[in-house]
Amino acid sequence: MVLNYIWIAFFLLAAVCAIVQCLGGNTDIFADIIGSTFDNSKTAFEISLGLTGVLALWMGVMKVGERGGLVNALSRMLSPLFVRLFPDIPKGHPATGHIFMNIAANMLGLDNAATPLGLKAMESMQQLNTEHNAAMLREGKISCSQMEELNATATNPMIMFLVLNTSGLTIIPVSIMVYRAQMGAAQPTDVFVPILLATFAATLMGVVIVSLFQKINLLRPVLLLTLGGLCTLVASIIWAFSQMDEETMNTVSTMVANIILFAIILSFIIAGAVKKVNVYEAFIEGAKEGFSTAVRVIPYLVAILVAIGVFRASGGMDILMSAINRCVEACGGNTDFVAALPTAIMKPLSGSGARGMMVDAMTTYGADSFAGRLACIFQGSTDTTFYILAVYFGSVGIRKTRHAVACGLMADVAGILAAIAIAYMFFG
Repeated sequence: MVLNYIWIAFFLLAAVCAIVQCLGGNTDIFADIIGSTFDNSKTAFEISLGLTGVLALWMGVMKVGERGGLVNALSRMLSPLFVRLFPDIPKGHPATGHIFMNIAANMLGLDNAATPLGLKAMESMQQLNTEHNAAMLREGKISCSQMEELNATATNPMIMFLVLNTSGLTIIPVSIMVYRAQMGAAQPTDVFVPILLATFAATLMGVVIVSLFQKINLLRPVLLLTLGGLCTLVASIIWAFSQMDEETMNTVSTMVANIILFAIILSFIIAGAVKKVNVYEAFIEGAKEGFSTAVRVIPYLVAILVAIGVFRASGGMDILMSAINRCVEACGGNTDFVAALPTAIMKPLSGSGARGMMVDAMTTYGADSFAGRLACIFQGSTDTTFYILAVYFGSVGIRKTRHAVACGLMADVAGILAAIAIAYMFFG
């Protein structure tokens, strides 16, 4: 329901902005808006087309892992933590392993692997949802129409999982450092530690917010120990990379990510062979599921990307930035951060759009300017909230998102505020 209102709001705000610009003499504005609808429809299809091969690959690999027993083994190992963070998922259920694999891929910056793994996790959680609702129907507790409605409603585990994704915890932001190097930054890796701190703050806030909504007690020993361990891990990574020069950091981070990724594929295949599974047939079966999933997400991607494109083409983003700048000046605040805000505002809406805004900030103000560096921190601090919601929920037919949008956006705000504070701390 919330996503419905937001989608409508994009078009209404775009219409208002376009009318104002037209009255001001910009008679091409409506042509630009219509052009953006075609361009973004094409982009949505191209993204889905690009996802098809990757989804087929990784869903095939996950099917091999399931048949070989590694996913179940991982689920049992993580049960003490996940049974508290995802209390509605039965202990040892394969969904736990899928969730962990997705989070691990995100932390390593492996976006192409993270998406299909995340879709597999959503599929597992939706299976739990439909099985639970079918049992309630058999017991006479709900009607057929109520079951259909519940099947299209996001569950608590889905929402926690989505917010963990939208908060964008990434330990190795390789792509951002590469962009900085291409834009002529003196030290492309100087934003590594700020990004790590900002994305960790966003993720931590996301977990806390969802836990409050779902009444999850975070003061349990296992959860406290895990959060403490994550803080220690982040601190250790910061220290280790601080000892490296720029070239070594980029080489090591890329190599580690790729080694881990290949190790996952190889271990799944070996486990399947040991269990005497027909690995090839299992892979093909999973790959077919990946293809059908890629087709299912096309309408959802078209809807969200067209709405965002219309808002951008209408000049709404420029008007918003100008209003924020005036408000900050009126309050006597430092407006240095406003120049980088388009990246922060665009990030929940469009990953490619935010990337373009980041590059534009570095081009306009310089890669080593405050705005250029802050734009990079914004890019790495959170993920594309609405894209993730559209793709992940769309893949399993979820229409009622409950508190997912609110929690995701609050985590984004936490990441943005943390990024601003950290940028002033390091570069202000």
